[in-house]
Amino acid sequence: MRDFDKTIISCAVTGAIHTPTMSPHLPVTAEEIAEEAIAAAEAGASIVHIHVRNEETGEPVTDLDLFRQVAETIQANCDAIIQPTTGGGHGMTVEERISVVPELEPEMASCNMGSINFGLYQLLPKFDEFEYEWEEEYLANSRDYVFRNTFEDLETILPTFEGHGTMPELEVYDVGHLYNAKHMVDRGILPTPLHIQFVMGIHGGIAATAKNLNHLVDVADDLFGDDFSFSVIGAGRHEFPLGTQAVHMGGNVRVGLEDNLFLERGQLAESNAELVEKMVRLTREVAGREIATPAETREFLGTKGQSETNI
Repeated sequence: MRDFDKTIISCAVTGAIHTPTMSPHLPVTAEEIAEEAIAAAEAGASIVHIHVRNEETGEPVTDLDLFRQVAETIQANCDAIIQPTTGGGHGMTVEERISVVPELEPEMASCNMGSINFGLYQLLPKFDEFEYEWEEEYLANSRDYVFRNTFEDLETILPTFEGHGTMPELEVYDVGHLYNAKHMVDRGILPTPLHIQFVMGIHGGIAATAKNLNHLVDVADDLFGDDFSFSVIGAGRHEFPLGTQAVHMGGNVRVGLEDNLFLERGQLAESNAELVEKMVRLTREVAGREIATPAETREFLGTKGQSETNI
């Protein structure tokens, strides 16, 4: 694993998992998403991970005008690395998901390294009714949903990243996805060094346990040696325990309302910044590490810088 003495904190601002009924604090409009990203950056996040939503209903969409509006507002108000998603939401095609890369030519974007079942239907019993009609169907349909990222898809997605100077953050939902990444490295399709995001606790992917995180890092070490860095997402209540473990291991961490709606048991987070602030405190007080600035993160990861984007 690559050595870096500071911790990179990413913040995933809204995502495509949670629906408006689940929290009144989930940002929906382009203005809300941008404001939350800027506040998260001020709290200590050097990377802000962006999805966009229908501004009337909160349904996840891949509207390039909204992506541009969000990105331009963030870039005008802070120096965080803007990282749009190419994961999109349920039912989006690969072409729809990847379109934000040639549009914005961002410094980074997420890049999913394999297919999994992606279940959200298990959340249905928690709610008696929903604010918007689409929410219940959206969750229920995930019972029969495969989040598709085939080898052929990756052969399209990865060259698109390289062609626009965008660094992929590799979203790894299970151990086999690391071997997919190694295959693409060996074929010369995926350049190194790699920055890997271990996504843990999604229904259909690897469970969010300390033992599994150790295993993922061990496998990555075997495959990539000192040619990778990593960050961790712990879904839901696992966000802070796994994030703290990752920091202790010399890795990095992602927090945010995409991944977890609660500041602590029974208490909804009122903002993304609250989640970032808590992770900053844990990183310093428990792990004894300092927080990387956007400039330090750019230097470590080797991104091209804001001036080279199309934002």
